[in-house]
Amino acid sequence: MAGEEQLEWFDAQLRDHHYLGAGRPVGDYLRQIVMVRGRPAALLVWGPACYALKDRDEWIGWGATMRVERLKLVVQNRRFLLLTDKGAAPNLASQTMAAALRALPAHWQARFGYRPLLAESFTDPESYAGTCYKASNWEPVGFSAGFSRHRADFYVPNDRPKRLWLYPLGPKARTQLCAAQPPPDCRAGVLPAPTGTLPLTRPQLESLLEVFRRAPDPRGKSVQYRIGAVLTIVAMALLCGRREFSQFARFAQSLSQPQRQLLGLPRKPGCKAFWQVPSYSVFYDVLTRLDADAFATLLVGWLQAHAGQLPCALALDGKMIRDHLGVLSLVDHDDGAPQALALYDQKEGTTRCEQTAATALLGGLPALDGKVITADALHCQRATARTIVEQGGEYCLQLKANQPSLLDHARQLDALPDTPFLPRRPKATADSNIAASTPSPSRPRPSTSPSPAA
Repeated sequence: MAGEEQLEWFDAQLRDHHYLGAGRPVGDYLRQIVMVRGRPAALLVWGPACYALKDRDEWIGWGATMRVERLKLVVQNRRFLLLTDKGAAPNLASQTMAAALRALPAHWQARFGYRPLLAESFTDPESYAGTCYKASNWEPVGFSAGFSRHRADFYVPNDRPKRLWLYPLGPKARTQLCAAQPPPDCRAGVLPAPTGTLPLTRPQLESLLEVFRRAPDPRGKSVQYRIGAVLTIVAMALLCGRREFSQFARFAQSLSQPQRQLLGLPRKPGCKAFWQVPSYSVFYDVLTRLDADAFATLLVGWLQAHAGQLPCALALDGKMIRDHLGVLSLVDHDDGAPQALALYDQKEGTTRCEQTAATALLGGLPALDGKVITADALHCQRATARTIVEQGGEYCLQLKANQPSLLDHARQLDALPDTPFLPRRPKATADSNIAASTPSPSRPRPSTSPSPAA
């Protein structure tokens, strides 16, 4: 069959014989046909993975930011159809599934330019036991939360949790999904790092709102949007990496209707289920009159109450919101989750500059035992380094020409002969290691293997 005819035949088989139908192609979408003795025996469809699955993400070890970056390295088995009568060919389901999984990474890379590392699928425990998945060495890791996608509120409950199955597409897939750098043939599927995410639960959102409800309102009493809701939106936007008044307004627009209702925002006149959000002018009016130190104190207190144990690696960085306000953040290297914030008015040279704010922020933390603080060249200062050490932590600070004597000393150390701590490998040794790591030619595939449809 020609490519277009094969597609029509493939979708017609799913439409007529699969209980979920053919489905719609979305994102990176691959069809596989498993051939046995020259005849089609099974059809499989693979597509994008679910955006967020608690059990899957915990099994992998993903934080929120790493999940967003590497989600395309997980593919979902959306359809699996045997083209034989039930019971006509024992073990055919597990055999064809195993063959499809062996060929999937190469097929996916040939079609989309990157290799996936993990496959996921679901079964309805009320209808199917998932026997073929278990026989093909898929691992059951939990259940979905029982929600379906809905364009208005994003997700709505369906009261039908599905069993989640995972299958690593390589012996080191789980480690590679969390590695600092994914394998070279996977990197085309890695998305640019987002500015930051803050996955607040409902209790966390309620507690943050309660904190800012106690803040004084610099605008007076006759206002449409109460100070607690406005400052809660600002805090969430800051913790998600937003740094402009316009970004705060766009962040507010992205809130779902249930979130807006929870924040106590005003309902739109004449609409029963639509809550309005503050505009650019509201955020500008509040933040240009706000007592910045009082805001920072409330937010840092909330962060410390919910942070739990500090992560092992923390990044210190500051960003200016136009010329009005600077935000210094101490965040987790892994997922960007903020641990503390401070506000400042200039990069350096004042009593409330970023450098002095960093020293005060680090000195005010409970402890930094066993933690490593990283920062750019602006924070390569004696006071910052001394504070980190006194708090029990270690530091890795960038060094540039802003510290000429220290930079010259570092260059002299780098020019010294090999040391026991930083040995240099001879070039021949490095070349031989590279040659030794060259992959061997691939083995011939078995006769029972899936071939991708057009």
